[in-house]
Amino acid sequence: MKIVHKFILLIGALICSSVSFAQNSLPLPSNIKATYTNGNRTSSGEPGKNYWQNSADYTIKVKFDPKSRDLNGTVSIDYINNSPDSLKEIHFNLYPNLYKKGSIRNMPINGDDITDGVKIQQISINNQQQSTDQWAIDGTNMIVKTPLLPKQSIHFDITYSYTLNKTSHIRTGQVDSGAFFIAYFFPRIAVYDDIDGWNRNHYQGTQEFYNDFSHFNAEITVPGNYEVWATGNLKNANQVYTPKYAKRLNSAAFSDKVTSIINAEDLAEGNITQNKTSNTWKFEADSVTDLAFAISNHYLWKSSSLVVDPKTGRRIRVDAVFNPEHKSYFNVINYARKTVETMSYSFPKWPYPFPHETVFDGLDQMEYPMMVNDAPYEKSDDDIELTDHEIFHSMFPFYMGINETKYAWMDEGWATIGEWVISPIIDPKITDLYAVNDYENNAGKEEDAPIATLSTQLDGIAYMTNSYPKPALGYLYVRDMLGDELFTKALHYYIANWHGKHPMPYDFFNCMNTGAGVNLNWFWKSWFFDSGVPDQAISKVDIDQNKYTITVSNIGTKPVPVDLTVYYDDNSSQIIHQSISCWKDGNKTVIIPFIAEKKVQKLVLGNGYDPDVDKTNNVWLAQ
Repeated sequence: MKIVHKFILLIGALICSSVSFAQNSLPLPSNIKATYTNGNRTSSGEPGKNYWQNSADYTIKVKFDPKSRDLNGTVSIDYINNSPDSLKEIHFNLYPNLYKKGSIRNMPINGDDITDGVKIQQISINNQQQSTDQWAIDGTNMIVKTPLLPKQSIHFDITYSYTLNKTSHIRTGQVDSGAFFIAYFFPRIAVYDDIDGWNRNHYQGTQEFYNDFSHFNAEITVPGNYEVWATGNLKNANQVYTPKYAKRLNSAAFSDKVTSIINAEDLAEGNITQNKTSNTWKFEADSVTDLAFAISNHYLWKSSSLVVDPKTGRRIRVDAVFNPEHKSYFNVINYARKTVETMSYSFPKWPYPFPHETVFDGLDQMEYPMMVNDAPYEKSDDDIELTDHEIFHSMFPFYMGINETKYAWMDEGWATIGEWVISPIIDPKITDLYAVNDYENNAGKEEDAPIATLSTQLDGIAYMTNSYPKPALGYLYVRDMLGDELFTKALHYYIANWHGKHPMPYDFFNCMNTGAGVNLNWFWKSWFFDSGVPDQAISKVDIDQNKYTITVSNIGTKPVPVDLTVYYDDNSSQIIHQSISCWKDGNKTVIIPFIAEKKVQKLVLGNGYDPDVDKTNNVWLAQ
């Protein structure tokens, strides 16, 4: 983001039509309205007095063979039905079945990766083994026929196996012959919520995930020369590392400096892990929506830590684990640390919520609780933007429990604005605005749908623009309109009310209104719900000596801020800015007066944050 001085006009006059957006209410589907009626949620944004969500306690034990890529495991689950509903069956997600023969996919997969999917060897319920006719698998979903009354719990023991993908690396799979990122690797109970009941959406590759907050204990057994990094805290470092490296790991957790836990010399010596045929690595994580792990026998490890909450002194560790052949990755630890620092102290100015963050050198661009799987890049700009984007997801969706499957914009949009804000802090030369041009080029076409359209109904360019640039611009416009202090207050109101829960879009809109003390429904409706295109124009310029009166018209139906750059003959320039609120009354024109102290050469409307489908009318040249 290019930082420029903005002259906020206090004397801008508005020419208004009789149309007013100010009192518009938001379109409200019947299933959302029901959540207010039954007291689960409130129109002011906070959870209602009857709000509930289900939860589980997982104990996972897996063995992974890097040579065959076979994963064999057991998972024990204690699931609590906190809902008022009697459940007739329990739904599970089997995400590795994306690679199962016959599964419906919207992403290409190499034929060599097509498998028989997750093989369920056994299911026991409350210690009673079930016959195979008690469960049915359909794609990435599994239904187990067993009832569960309200406020009751149930215990599952499941034995299963599958083969990890090798060449079609979609968020998870083999990275190289000695490195693997392994996610979505265990049967988990689907979300049952107050909006849809069971989450029945199949995982098809594009849309992402929706899981309940749970407690996890995981035991991961791999060959003795492999290390493991995972969601949660490593509970047995002294049993899997030799003393030298267990000590380094402990020291790194208390040092502000960047240190090497594993360097090239350590790899050459090869005395890092306990000298056993296999080691079992034990991790524990509480109140998270997922658990992922990565392994390698040849990666370097750089680490640092920092205090993220000055009130409590809470400190977290940041790691970068990578192939030494990827030279750009040596700097990723600095980008990751600065991202966590900026998130905690500047934007969103909320202490980083988890005990560590590990950036793993993989083949994708994907986030998990406390882990990211990031491909290496040649350009530092790309490494920076990818690092801060994926780490920003720690807040959205993982701290906030967002339903990414239906509402991708509720997390990807935040990660995108996080990228726009944080990247220039890490490197001021970065000015790229990810995907804004994609939206500008697609606005108004058949594929262009309102942001509020469910992500499950979108694909291709529509999914991308609705998930990333369009909501990010919306958040940016609200921040500009409210000012940083009030915007942060409103955002914190939303975070404080909904972290560890499952907010839906209306919870966000209503919390922002309440937290800011401002009814923003005119904006939420016009930017998130309505169709239309952004298209402004300089429609008239009146000059009286050095007094200019510029008429800016909103030709399109998507309002954007007004940014008018005045270029003078001496090559200097001035930016006149009005926030998007200048359109809140439904007016189609804005009058901008200013006094030119020098000779004006030209006027140019718009900047990188103001998409415009027709820029031919955005320039006025002095005669």
